[in-house]
Amino acid sequence: MHRRRRTALLLTAAIAAAAPLLTACGNDAHPGAAAVVGDQRITVSQLEDRVGEVRAAQRAAVPDEAQYAQAIARTGSLTRDTLHGMVLDRVLQHAARDAGVSVTPREIQRMRSGLEEQAGGAEALEAAWLQQYGVPPQRLDENLRLQLEAQKLAQRLGTETGRPEFWAALSEAGKDLGVDLNPRYGTWDVEKSSRVDAGPPWLRDVTSEGIQQPM
Repeated sequence: MHRRRRTALLLTAAIAAAAPLLTACGNDAHPGAAAVVGDQRITVSQLEDRVGEVRAAQRAAVPDEAQYAQAIARTGSLTRDTLHGMVLDRVLQHAARDAGVSVTPREIQRMRSGLEEQAGGAEALEAAWLQQYGVPPQRLDENLRLQLEAQKLAQRLGTETGRPEFWAALSEAGKDLGVDLNPRYGTWDVEKSSRVDAGPPWLRDVTSEGIQQPM
């Protein structure tokens, strides 16, 4: 795939092992909230709905009860990983907006078409993203926007997503917004732009070597 169509490696293994640097909000401070990012609340209900979308997609893709149980077991941290993604999305959007970066529907479609060609069709791509990264079909375009946004922000900064300069921009965006997590879901490390006990498994590098097919 052409260089400009490659997505960036947004999250690394180091983030998953990051040490806590921030305290989290309590339930009393933000009742009913899984997280508060700036003036936006991510409610527990919204989080549960997102997780439900993934479980419903897994159920439809794997009708066999034993296989479905295995799928659930492999994604035991789905709720926390999903919240991580929802928070990181808002932090990244803030950083991109400050840098004058935006992503158009046409760019998302172009990227999706390229990935579908690699995967062997739309259904194969959706299945791969669901199984590998916990992204249900209806959230695929949203995830691709996130990938493109990160890539374009890094380009605007004259760096790459694995470089400290990129993460410094996300850190500043997180500090500017203010991120509070409900303690039941962990804490937010503003320097790493990550929950301290896990990294979402659904952001990966999609390079010219092609899509990693589901195991």
